[in-house]
Amino acid sequence: MPETTPTVFDSKAFLRNLTTRPGVYRMYALDGKLLYVGKAKNLKSRVTSYFRASGLTNKTVALVSKIQSIEIAITHSETEALLLEQTLISKHRPPYNILLVDDKSYPYLKLSKQHDRPGLYLHRGARNSKDEYFGPFPSAAAVRESLILLQKAFRIRQCEDSVYANRQKPCLQYQIKRCKAPCVGLVSDAEYQQDLAKTRSFLQGKSQELIETIEVEMDQAAAQYDYEHAAEFRDQLMFLRKVQEQQYVSGAKGNVDVFAVVKQAAGVCIHFLMVRDGRMIGSRSFFPKPGIEDDEKLIMTGFLAQYYLVRQHGDCPSQILSNVPIPDAVSLAAAIKEQYNKTVTVQSAVRTTSAKWLDLAQTNAAEQLQLRMSHGVQVTQRLDALQEVLGLEQIPERIECFDISHSSGEATTASCVIYDRDGPNKSLYRKFNITDVAAGDDYAAMAQAIQRRYARLQKEETRLPDLLIVDGGKGQMSMAREVMNELGIAIPLLGIAKGETRKPGMETLFFETPDQVILLPNYSPALHLIQHIRDEAHRFAITGHRARRGKARLGSVLDEVPQVGPGRRRALIRHFGSAIAVKSASVDEITKVSGISKSLAQDIYNFLHSS
Repeated sequence: MPETTPTVFDSKAFLRNLTTRPGVYRMYALDGKLLYVGKAKNLKSRVTSYFRASGLTNKTVALVSKIQSIEIAITHSETEALLLEQTLISKHRPPYNILLVDDKSYPYLKLSKQHDRPGLYLHRGARNSKDEYFGPFPSAAAVRESLILLQKAFRIRQCEDSVYANRQKPCLQYQIKRCKAPCVGLVSDAEYQQDLAKTRSFLQGKSQELIETIEVEMDQAAAQYDYEHAAEFRDQLMFLRKVQEQQYVSGAKGNVDVFAVVKQAAGVCIHFLMVRDGRMIGSRSFFPKPGIEDDEKLIMTGFLAQYYLVRQHGDCPSQILSNVPIPDAVSLAAAIKEQYNKTVTVQSAVRTTSAKWLDLAQTNAAEQLQLRMSHGVQVTQRLDALQEVLGLEQIPERIECFDISHSSGEATTASCVIYDRDGPNKSLYRKFNITDVAAGDDYAAMAQAIQRRYARLQKEETRLPDLLIVDGGKGQMSMAREVMNELGIAIPLLGIAKGETRKPGMETLFFETPDQVILLPNYSPALHLIQHIRDEAHRFAITGHRARRGKARLGSVLDEVPQVGPGRRRALIRHFGSAIAVKSASVDEITKVSGISKSLAQDIYNFLHSS
């Protein structure tokens, strides 16, 4: 029997009669495998966008080439479509949809009520109404960290009941002052119940009330010459104040889930901070498998929908923060409300404390993604791939990359980052303050940085890199090669020129000479490595440039303050440590500087805050 040739999906015929109502669409391959699930306010408009002639990402093109059939399900609203979409994604896990790493339930802290002297444990899964639970926490690591803190502060037992019932002498936890040994009667029932009450207060976020209670207990113990208990209360106060310093942001209130997404060529990281009663109780990083969603906004939208609508959360907060705008924020909030019977706001444009939470989450996301990208196995694979692509005789075990940063020629700074078999070696990073070059002359700035770097390495007889990367095209390469020829050194040279759109994956690589062009597909491990090193050089250059520019600008402003001559400037800098600190000081603080009167302090403050 002859083989039948698979029919090509007729998109024009399908789209001709497609409805404009909201709903869900499912795309299937020839073998019946579900490829992708999506939802739309207007099905016709959304599905049509997959079949346009240009402007599609590589992943979308790959998806469309495999489509053999499309099925739709009309819904009453976009919210209903969103709920159905997430149900189907959770059930079928299509390869072109964004997918969470796991679907584990969130862990809690459990305080058993079925015992006179209950223990405190990590718990995951179904909850027993006879026990007391605190949480949820974003990860098991956050629970374990809380357990360690509580052991140090209130010394509640954490051994299992079976172990507790059969102990005849105190365990090691008692010896290191992490437990009061209720198993052998070394603590009274009344004292143990007091410690339990303090543990509950802490876990309920009532730290300030708890501090005031312990302060009274400490004073009472000291008045009665019970210095042993007074010292114990003192240690508890120190612990609680330290935790407050670490976990609280001034003015923070309420319950908030904070998410930040960072996307780079080799992966995506979404970092989550869980804030309850104004206190950050833990965090967690997710590394979702991206689908055809290429934009950070779409990645975050898909992630949040799956995060809240597929899993059931015990205490969904009233506010969800994202570091990128959510296109479907209104429908997502409506779907969450339907799921949890609770009004929720989804925001990205926030200020004050909320903005600080978002900055912290974004910093963590970037750091976690870099750590993941720097994993030893991945580094080795990418170095191998880079050796093959460039035709190097050996694996480049040390790579150096240069970049230039400035603002219209102001405070030009060059960075040099070093990458080896262990990934970025930040202890060896170097910054160069570029001087005596024309404003905005990136070629001359690059030449100066490379000359200073390798002249010094030659003088110190230090090892040279196996590969030199410059962030720039033919001009930067030519300057780098000219400097190396003058110094008499030969290092393989790679230039990176951004494409017209300046998007990752559109770069042009020049190896050794501007005539030798290398084009790599955007899935190439070698390209991912090059992009990673280039991005790190860019980040480090910008950081150095901003610091230098800020210092120069603040310094010049301080020089221009009326009635503040060299002596008073020195006194201000000596008192506050820097011009930045002077600008941050209040009038009363400025008045404390020798030689500064109240009226002059007010004039200084007004001048520094006039713009």
